[in-house]
Amino acid sequence: MCVVCGCAGSDDPKAAKPADEAVALQVHDAAPSLSGSHVHVDPRHGDLHYGAGAARVSVPGMSQARAIKLETDILGENNRIARRNRQHFEAHGVTALNLVSSPGSGKTTLLCATIRALRQRHPGLSVSVIEGDQQTSFDAERIRATGAPAIQVNTGKGCHLDAPMVADAFSRLHTHDHHEDHHAHHHDAHSLLFIENVGNLVCPAVWDLGEAAKVAILSVTEGEDKPLKYPDMFAAASLMVLNKIDLLPHLDFDVQRCIQAARRVNPAIEVIQLSASTGAGMDDWLHWLEHAMSPVNAHDHPHHHPQPASPVRSEGSDTEAALRRRVAELEAALAAAAGAATSD
Repeated sequence: MCVVCGCAGSDDPKAAKPADEAVALQVHDAAPSLSGSHVHVDPRHGDLHYGAGAARVSVPGMSQARAIKLETDILGENNRIARRNRQHFEAHGVTALNLVSSPGSGKTTLLCATIRALRQRHPGLSVSVIEGDQQTSFDAERIRATGAPAIQVNTGKGCHLDAPMVADAFSRLHTHDHHEDHHAHHHDAHSLLFIENVGNLVCPAVWDLGEAAKVAILSVTEGEDKPLKYPDMFAAASLMVLNKIDLLPHLDFDVQRCIQAARRVNPAIEVIQLSASTGAGMDDWLHWLEHAMSPVNAHDHPHHHPQPASPVRSEGSDTEAALRRRVAELEAALAAAAGAATSD
């Protein structure tokens, strides 16, 4: 997990400390050998599974107990800021959606098409974007070309956005927005914020940014087994967008098998099939967004009134519940590791 490999630092001193400590621990902490005492070896084929320990991750030079402690500390600080982001979004009528995928899935192309379509259907709607990449401002420039404001967040060696980054970017969005049409609607009761995360199907799954929902975008060029290979991401998402369906005639991609795989890890996940290039399926996507922005769903977060389920409320609930379960698992594993160390 990236929270213990040194990439989780931020400008917030409290948030940065655990990641800095992790780097030192790789050198100084007493730990298993590089071959890993917490690796499971499949006796049939010799396959190696490094997620077999209590921390579900193996970091050279770091014990499982220390990895658990670091992950708990870092996620706890991030989630505190995420809660603040969520309160800020809700107070200002902002529906924030976290778009996650591997690189090349078509997130930015879909966003550009979505912004243009929303402008036609809802001329008064304020739409803005936070763009996450390791380097360059290419995607933010593409978004700005549509007329929507965008702030680029370059993470350097980081592999995901975190809640402090989103808070900082959101505070700068309208300061640097020079589009008159957006200013005219900046104080609308409802607005839409897309957070395009760094292309990565692993680390962004566990990081709460304060969003109302995670939307996993999967291109049909990637293979229908991705939900099973990267289950944490699809378990955290309330919607899977199967993108680039115009390419299906040229591919060996089993749509139903992909959907079944996604629902094995997340029975509640919704699925929309579309092509951002041809527009096929865009009406379903826009309807989903409209439902996400509806006033009823805007206040249906699990902290308020848990009810049966809209897609956004369900995801928010599922994501927070998953994070709470993970923190509980980490705390229990840490207590067990501490008890074992005492008995030794």
